[in-house]
Amino acid sequence: MPSNTTAPPAKKKGRRARLLVLLLVLALVGAVAFGGWWGVGTVRASFPQTTGELRIDSLSGEVEVKRDALGVPQIYADNEADLFRAQGYVQAQDRFYEMDVRRHLTAGRLSEMFGESQVDTDAFLRTLGWRRVAQQEYDTVLSKETKQYLQAYAEGVNAYLKDRDPKDVSVEYAALALTNDYAIEPWTPVDSVAWLKAMAWDLRGNMQDEIDRSLLTSRLTQAQIKQLYPEYPYALHQPILDRGAVDPVTDKFDPEAGAAAEEDGTGGRTRTGAGTGSGGSGGTGTQLGALSGLSDVLDGVPALLGPNGNGIGSNSWVVAGKLTTSGKPLLANDPHLAPMLPSLWYQMGLHCRSVSATCRYDTAGYTFSGMPGVIIGHNDSIAWGLTNLGADVTDLYLEKIGPDGYLVDGRTKPFDTREEVIKVAGGANRTITVRSTEHGPLVSDRSAELEKVGQKAPVGNSAPDRSTGYGVSLQWTALQPGRSMEAIFALNRAQDFEQFRAAAKNFEVPSQNLVYADTKGNIGYQSPGKIPQRAKGDGTLPAPGWDSAYRWKGYIPFEKLPYEYNPERGYIVTANQAVISPDSYRDLLTKDWGYGSRSQRINDLIESKTKDGGKISPDDMRTMQTDNRSEIATLLNPLLLKVDISDPYVREAQKLLEGWDYAQEPDSAAAAYFNAVWRNVLKLSFGDKLPKEVRAEGDCVMVRPADSVGPVDEQNKLVRECGERDPDSAQPDGGDRWYEVVRPLLKQDRSEWWKTPATRTDPATETRDQLLARAMKDARWELTAKLGKDVSTWSWGRLHQLTLKNQTLGTAGPGIVQRLLNRGPWNLGGGEAAVDATGWNAAGGYEVIWVPSMRMVVNVGDWDRSRWVNLTGASGHAFHDNYTDQTDAWANGELYDWAYGKAAVDAATKDTLKLRP
Repeated sequence: MPSNTTAPPAKKKGRRARLLVLLLVLALVGAVAFGGWWGVGTVRASFPQTTGELRIDSLSGEVEVKRDALGVPQIYADNEADLFRAQGYVQAQDRFYEMDVRRHLTAGRLSEMFGESQVDTDAFLRTLGWRRVAQQEYDTVLSKETKQYLQAYAEGVNAYLKDRDPKDVSVEYAALALTNDYAIEPWTPVDSVAWLKAMAWDLRGNMQDEIDRSLLTSRLTQAQIKQLYPEYPYALHQPILDRGAVDPVTDKFDPEAGAAAEEDGTGGRTRTGAGTGSGGSGGTGTQLGALSGLSDVLDGVPALLGPNGNGIGSNSWVVAGKLTTSGKPLLANDPHLAPMLPSLWYQMGLHCRSVSATCRYDTAGYTFSGMPGVIIGHNDSIAWGLTNLGADVTDLYLEKIGPDGYLVDGRTKPFDTREEVIKVAGGANRTITVRSTEHGPLVSDRSAELEKVGQKAPVGNSAPDRSTGYGVSLQWTALQPGRSMEAIFALNRAQDFEQFRAAAKNFEVPSQNLVYADTKGNIGYQSPGKIPQRAKGDGTLPAPGWDSAYRWKGYIPFEKLPYEYNPERGYIVTANQAVISPDSYRDLLTKDWGYGSRSQRINDLIESKTKDGGKISPDDMRTMQTDNRSEIATLLNPLLLKVDISDPYVREAQKLLEGWDYAQEPDSAAAAYFNAVWRNVLKLSFGDKLPKEVRAEGDCVMVRPADSVGPVDEQNKLVRECGERDPDSAQPDGGDRWYEVVRPLLKQDRSEWWKTPATRTDPATETRDQLLARAMKDARWELTAKLGKDVSTWSWGRLHQLTLKNQTLGTAGPGIVQRLLNRGPWNLGGGEAAVDATGWNAAGGYEVIWVPSMRMVVNVGDWDRSRWVNLTGASGHAFHDNYTDQTDAWANGELYDWAYGKAAVDAATKDTLKLRP
């Protein structure tokens, strides 16, 4: 009996229609902007002042802001409070509209800006309660010092907003003013803390896999589902650490311990709580329509960091001085996130003029607009980078619900309830009731389809009577107050590995791989995070909430989490692969790792470069970041060339693959054709066999009804069934999980997966080569339609394009609005699971949907020889010179000089702004 008062969230097609009235009005504004003084004046009014002097009441001393030609600011202050005040002021100058949208997102208040279309998204976000948890963190957990930093940052933001008309803050507000009486509110410290919840949400781990495994049961057997989620290939793709174990005496992780089998004699692969997610319940998969509805809800939440799934990740690696041309460590990082305009990242330097016990910051790197401190970068002693660990920190629980509460161990417990009022621009307020169980919020209340949860749930005899049905609740570590904000400041100040690890201890969510290097030549790694320990179940399927045996029993102690310091091999690579072999590590971090294609390629490149005494240069690190070799091509391409193709039209395309080196350059015809073949192989062998709930919208096939039995006949006819999922998150996505699915099948001439039914134009396939031939034919016709008949004109970049879109007003609407705010397209190389991870979803098309959102190569100790690039630019103001001035260099794999020292910053400075009390 859900208590929602909202309709189910719209799918992407519906979301793209949001703001239609506003966009139509903005189209008129845009038309004027192209030909009249009003539009030009409105656009330029919000450009920040970057030279001269400004007075800020909250400052205690003078602050200098030095910007280079890219608009990247370096801030110099005499005390920490002024440093963070200035950071808030400067970020608001360049990015306040972005900051404002983010805080409305994290608070579930998008409807106040954009109206009725965002009510359902707000309802779901209010149910999760990101802002409430952030407030709890600020009130009860964060230290006095951290609160002072957050308050100083807020003072700086508000100093910029003071006495400014919204249209003078950003051009988007001028558009909002035409349809909405929206007023900008002052910034608060909790607005900054809440952003960490959005970051954690998009990096939350295996929640989508947990849903998908349950949805697949309507079409596939458990054995088939297991084939589609293979074990991590430890023999092929080495984990981050090659040794280490928890010492049984100290109960702490020992990075020097060699691999050792577990006491149970099973090679360490049997863990406490391992096994199926259903345990003894006789099946805990939720009602399939309910899970499909939940998947739609998840698609409805703006993914600020990218589509959650296999593509979300990053590369980072660090090489010790003994293997480098400089004799000092080199550190590289490039997080793979959603392309957006402006970029997620904001480059900045934060410098105490004189570093002392009272002013301890001298750091530079990539920041988040709206949050003080530096997220990724270096100070005068250490450098650090991040990639997503992918720990399983979320569990869905199937709850037996009734009018009075929910069932636990045969007894009914009352819900925790609260009411939330959603204010709607141009409409009436909406009130929702949020209900929570002991596990977490009842997310099923936010979908009309989920109201009937449990009517057909495939549960066994041990489950309670379905009666009025089941609900679905979410337990997630980020919904508990934590100290990740503390970790950011501590990382910025850390001077050695001990202080680095102490900072990492508080980096609770999202759980990240942290790599480290320092000026003394040390390199290291730490896996932090608040990672649950399950008494029963392994987190791969929804668990039975009515059985207390499935509760979390605690969290892995930080002292037991894997780390590494100066490994003998001389380098550390993290790219979302497994952290450590289960042969030596008992605690369960996750069963849904990235599958290691990128990480192994980086390992291979380092080993190739350093064999026989070779050394790695900073430019070698940059070249590795742009490596675009396709691993699946190394497996599949030789077989494609052996297939006998009689059709000369298809044979012409097949010849493109002869002599191809597997590089996915933007001008490569071979890469274009191979990726089209790969997409069609996946569709024929897997996609057409998957249930509609995971296939892409518009992907329609003729299938027998899911609940049918016996042969197809007049009583049991084939039906047309169309996919229902957002193309960016549909399956099969073609990521490196699918490489491992296909790898063993390629050795089998016959498999059920190779079988396809006959169509009007194609005979049925029974063997591998028959299916590959059909995929090559289909790919030839697909690319003929997209790129033309002449294969010599084909190129991967023409298929694989990136368009940068303003995340609110540039995602839909009249073309003139998109031309005003959006940029592109760029023809890109790289690809899914390549080191140059310009990701695309094979179920949805070839469009670039996640990217290396920035790149950096840090030359440790010789900081001014470090290099970096951002996806777009420093400015969030359309038509500003720094709006997308870095994108061409980014697309070409180029890096800019990264000034850090005072002399280098002064030499690079183009504009100087003095902020005075």
